[in-house]
Amino acid sequence: MVKWLLMILLGMILSGMALLFFLRRIWFYRDPTRVPPEGENLIVAPADGKIVYIRPFNKGEVISEKLGRPIPITEITRGPAWGESGWLIGIYMSPLDVHFNYAPLAGKIVDIIHTPAAVNLPMVDLWEYIRLTYLRQVVDLFSHRYRLVNERLTLFLSHEHLNVALVEIADKFVNKISCFVRPGQEVAMGHKLSFIERGSQVDLIIFSQELEFLVKVGQQVYGARTPICRYFPGDREKK
Repeated sequence: MVKWLLMILLGMILSGMALLFFLRRIWFYRDPTRVPPEGENLIVAPADGKIVYIRPFNKGEVISEKLGRPIPITEITRGPAWGESGWLIGIYMSPLDVHFNYAPLAGKIVDIIHTPAAVNLPMVDLWEYIRLTYLRQVVDLFSHRYRLVNERLTLFLSHEHLNVALVEIADKFVNKISCFVRPGQEVAMGHKLSFIERGSQVDLIIFSQELEFLVKVGQQVYGARTPICRYFPGDREKK
């Protein structure tokens, strides 16, 4: 009887190890085919994940009530100011999401800025992680300090009618961010831009105020597939 129990226990342990290996080494690196939606003046999600905030900014700053001060957009991008007003959309990528990042619209990669960090802070605590990853609940991550101090890769993309910036923010346990494009490269909507390891976050900054949002906070989105908003061509913010 004891022998059978030990065999069952060993089988459960081996099955668990095999499942963990599959999730971490195979499933996590999956690369599904993504076809962007049809429609005029659309901006699509740059990554899979849950939308954790949609915030307007004016005069180059976005208000943070919990941090007690306005935050310059340049402090998030660690790059030049591309406009005084627009919108900031945060997408939290759990380990269960596809971790490739995609071009939210067609355009030219103008610049890529990598900002290292001495120490990366954890994005979420254990309860926030459970809520976001397994319970699929909304957690407002806007006022967490990791957004300002963690390692990041910022891609600046110029479109015919507006400018956007894509800020990929590393988590405490991220190994690396792999970038597949270079400055000066033209990309189509849905073009694969990069891959970011483990849990992480992408901030999409759109330098235009006049947008029609097609998603809301708490919604699950899919990179290169889910329309985020619709823009209006006459409202371009100049660099």
